[in-house]
Amino acid sequence: MEFWPLRPSTSDFRLSVEQTASLLSRTSESHGKLLAADMLKLLGAQVPLAQCTLFAYSPNRSPQIISFADRARMLELPRISSNYAERFYSMDGNQQAMTARPTPSSAERIMVQRQGIEDIAHRDYRRICYELPQISERVALLSHCDGNRWLSINFYRGREHGRFSANEINVIETAAPLIVQISRLHYRAYLEANEMPALLSERVISLYPELTRRDHELLQLMLAGCDVQAISTSMGIQQSSAATYIKRLYRKLGIAGQRELLALATQRKWSSPVH
Repeated sequence: MEFWPLRPSTSDFRLSVEQTASLLSRTSESHGKLLAADMLKLLGAQVPLAQCTLFAYSPNRSPQIISFADRARMLELPRISSNYAERFYSMDGNQQAMTARPTPSSAERIMVQRQGIEDIAHRDYRRICYELPQISERVALLSHCDGNRWLSINFYRGREHGRFSANEINVIETAAPLIVQISRLHYRAYLEANEMPALLSERVISLYPELTRRDHELLQLMLAGCDVQAISTSMGIQQSSAATYIKRLYRKLGIAGQRELLALATQRKWSSPVH
């Protein structure tokens, strides 16, 4: 497990105008689910890749799943991403790179983090995120954003292709400035579309500190107006499970439905609730 600042490129990797235009078209919030797939397509011609995920990290919160894609490997990536965001992110090598806080002069610096399956000591983390999808290694591009947020663009290597070669990592580093900039533009659009639900959910969370990380994710989706089907897709669970989680969250908050949830999130006086 290691990380380093982005190094000068020695690769002749180049993008066509069509590829650049396609990536730029994905920067709107509505196209976010396609962004990771475009990243795989962009690099896949020169670097064999299995999966790509994009996460946003905010202080004192579980990571937000921004986009994910799988090259016909398995259909469990939404569930894997949700498990990572809920249970395993604190054990990730990305945390070490992000903890090495950038100085003001290097705030825009891109960090590269490399992590192999053998680097993961936690049994469930290794099994769920690497062994089951047959992933051997990951290279992540990390970018520090406003508000002490971080973006992480993660490229995963299938076991059948072994470890990344030095030349393949160089290709990823060559494409990194564009990949990170496209991701930052999309994340800005994502925040504009989701900042209010996030703010409202944080207000509710401050009143109910016993809520779990899964409750936090569900709460934000509900305050964003997502229905049961959208919630099940986003969280990688069955619709019946999503409906059960919603009812359980209502019970925890002592409310009966969506209208009361909005009233709770937008009330002006913030006294401690009676449990």
